Amino acid sequence: MKHLVFIVNPRSGIDRQKAIQKTIEECLDHGQFTYEIQHTQYAKHGTLLAKEAANRGAYAVIAVGGDGSVNDVVKGLIDTDTALAIIPKGSGNGLARTLDIPLQEREAIGIINRKKTISIDIGYANEHPFISNAGVAFDALISEKFAKSLRRGLTVYSWLVTKHMWMYKEWEWEITIDGKRLKEKAFIINVANGRQFGYNFKIAPGASWTDGLLDVVIIRNFPKILGGIMALRLLKGTIIQSPYVKHYHAKEVIISHPKLKVIQVDGDPQPSLNNVLFKVMPGAQKVLVP
Repeated sequence: MKHLVFIVNPRSGIDRQKAIQKTIEECLDHGQFTYEIQHTQYAKHGTLLAKEAANRGAYAVIAVGGDGSVNDVVKGLIDTDTALAIIPKGSGNGLARTLDIPLQEREAIGIINRKKTISIDIGYANEHPFISNAGVAFDALISEKFAKSLRRGLTVYSWLVTKHMWMYKEWEWEITIDGKRLKEKAFIINVANGRQFGYNFKIAPGASWTDGLLDVVIIRNFPKILGGIMALRLLKGTIIQSPYVKHYHAKEVIISHPKLKVIQVDGDPQPSLNNVLFKVMPGAQKVLVP
């Protein structure tokens, strides 16, 4: 019998927690697995719980939550043999969508029952690991504003983007991509391991988490009146085709600006130095996938 550890954020509410436990009990294959449910008690507690589960020989740790919860669990599993699984319970669910994990709880548990694993690449922004993407410009600003919001969901996310897009002043960045230096006045500089931010906004629609490379997507300064068209391109997966976008593949990227203080890592804001080193660790994490 293989042992599973489900890590749940208790802020989801008592009723929601009971519903999740009921679904696990009904849908999990108890002929294959034993399981336990643990609840995080403070910020980043998921990392410690995941590491402890891996040290005890758990077959998989299941992050029950949004992108921040998944990222916390991944930090505790890197360099172990324990697999990651996801039951998406966040607002954008970018990581689950990147890995083609169903958003319905029962179907997500069905993925676990089938025990199909792949080894995916893990990106790093300085010391911060990420599965999906990290960024330094407008997307970092929005992640910071979204994290402070008391409400969640696409409506709030869209409102923040619309509000701040018109006020945002692009910086000229120094970027080194596998040793090649360039300068760009950019609205977004995103370093992607997966395909999207969340809510199906695909910043790097052709990205692969198994190719050993990062996708660098630079959205240059563009007329703000075209913001709706750019958003539509993100939804359709055609942003790379925009004349305002440059796209590269790389193993190592350095992005610098003297005013840089915050980056986003899998949608969560993180304090940053003026220089950010992005790199990739090929095949660093086992994940249960469809």
